[in-house]
Amino acid sequence: MNNRILVVIFGLLLSGMTIYAQTSPNKHYQQDKTKMDQLLNAINSMYVDSVDFDPLVDKAIDEMLKELDPHTAYIPSKDVAAMTEPLQGSFDGIGVTFQIIKDTINVMEVIIDGPSEKVGLMVGDKIVKVDDTVAVGKVISNDWVRKHLRGKKGTKVKVTVVRGRKKEPIDFVITRGAIPMYSINVSFMADSTTGYVKLERFAATSTTELKKAIRNLKEQGMQNLILDLRGNGGGYLNVAFEICDQFISGKRMIVYTDNFRKTGEKYFSSEDGLFEEGKLIVLVDENSASASEITSGCIQDWDRGLVIGRRTFGKGLVQKPLRLIDQSEVRLTISHYYTPTGRCIQKPYEDGLDAYFKDLQTRAKNGEYYTAENIKFPDSLKYKTPKGRVVYGGGGIMPDIFIPLDTTKYSTLFNEIVRKGVFGNFTMDYLEGDRESLLKQYPKFEDFQKNYQISDEFYKKFMDFAKEEGVSDKASFVFSDYANSFIKENKEKLDSLYKSAEDFDHQTFDTMFTNYLNKTYAEMQHLRNEEHAAEFIKEYLRFEIARGLYGYGDAYRVFLESDDTYQQAVEIMHNKKIFKKYKVNSGK
Repeated sequence: MNNRILVVIFGLLLSGMTIYAQTSPNKHYQQDKTKMDQLLNAINSMYVDSVDFDPLVDKAIDEMLKELDPHTAYIPSKDVAAMTEPLQGSFDGIGVTFQIIKDTINVMEVIIDGPSEKVGLMVGDKIVKVDDTVAVGKVISNDWVRKHLRGKKGTKVKVTVVRGRKKEPIDFVITRGAIPMYSINVSFMADSTTGYVKLERFAATSTTELKKAIRNLKEQGMQNLILDLRGNGGGYLNVAFEICDQFISGKRMIVYTDNFRKTGEKYFSSEDGLFEEGKLIVLVDENSASASEITSGCIQDWDRGLVIGRRTFGKGLVQKPLRLIDQSEVRLTISHYYTPTGRCIQKPYEDGLDAYFKDLQTRAKNGEYYTAENIKFPDSLKYKTPKGRVVYGGGGIMPDIFIPLDTTKYSTLFNEIVRKGVFGNFTMDYLEGDRESLLKQYPKFEDFQKNYQISDEFYKKFMDFAKEEGVSDKASFVFSDYANSFIKENKEKLDSLYKSAEDFDHQTFDTMFTNYLNKTYAEMQHLRNEEHAAEFIKEYLRFEIARGLYGYGDAYRVFLESDDTYQQAVEIMHNKKIFKKYKVNSGK
């Protein structure tokens, strides 16, 4: 154990973490603690130079926690608020979402009933001044905007905007207020009887939001529900229980936790939930983690619904936040999660942090995203649900119905256009002149979705604009980059060719290098995917235009039109044979 690690432990002890000392398996715990005192006292009183202990201890804590597990983490005091905010459900500010386009703050959405809407800010407004500070130029960043527009509830900020083609700027004085951070931004009827809800995180307000969404959808005739947990990395443990409780009838186990101290707990559903009957499908993918896995695992284990998509991340470690003396925080792992059938959600991490966090890349290399046959489970990880359905443990939740990743949707051309902010620049200019006429022609999103398409002429206009913004027609070819990559990948072969300057095999080298260039450039062109890129570009244009006209919640439905997992879920929802095959609730 190095000195930095020792300093860390001492720092943790000073911060009040001795609560576990009496149950520690380390019989030398008290001796180690005394050792810490000796070391820090010696550094403080005898070290050759003065020492700033704050960064030393911060770095040491971070390094020590890496020796424990992948999800025990240290958060410095300056970062605690930003890390916690998405799960709190609100923050204080003016109530807009924004995007920086050409060094200018563009208002993308105005939150309903928020401070900005009350004074008249509109989507498309360009913020050019905050109080008396110019808000245009290269110094403007996302952090700059948050620093200047956020503030304590009740404080005021003057915002100057340029609206449309009007030359005169408009001043607004906005009183900051509590701005909700919704975890459900998309909720609608997929068809006459099927509702869809996308839950983005398990935040403090998620249960209330879900109940509201379910009630609203039921009023519209919902009998079946698609719950989308794709990309949901988790959140509060208690919220996961409350979410599950809406779907599980009676008093049944939702999840249990355990550790070597045997201080784990069992969590049960209550007697009533808002959607205990009716067909239920949960969508998951490799980025669904923690609370998402508790929810999907519970629904699967109790034969309540179908889980569709790809194997989830595999995060089944319970963290307890511990506030330290300087208001920094340690999220300390205290238990493992287990599903009702006894499956451990956590994937192995014995091979180290690098291998653990590269697991998703490893899955891709092994072909796990493309066919379920490449996912291997030993017999020891098989479990059975009450109705006899086979489910698997060993890390993550394996869906009942596997939907492969659509690799044709990847395009470096599309990615370059997104990265350079071309969509936002083009759409804002377009809406600046045509917003009123578009809303008159398509007053509701449903009108837009049904009738608005990107014409070839409009697409060409966009691509011409993209070229002006620096987007290249073809994959880039930087000779020096290719040459350096060639040398790195073929070092051993090149060493064998170069015995001396006179004996160097030029012909073999030329052949190797030419073949490498041809192969690599062909791969780059393939990833450019110009053949299909137009489809994604047109889709994203429709999304951006719809977002500017109707808001994110409606606009997201544009993406679902070509979403294989969603489309199959809607189709499966009306196939009682599949529900019967998997022995789950087939509804009325």
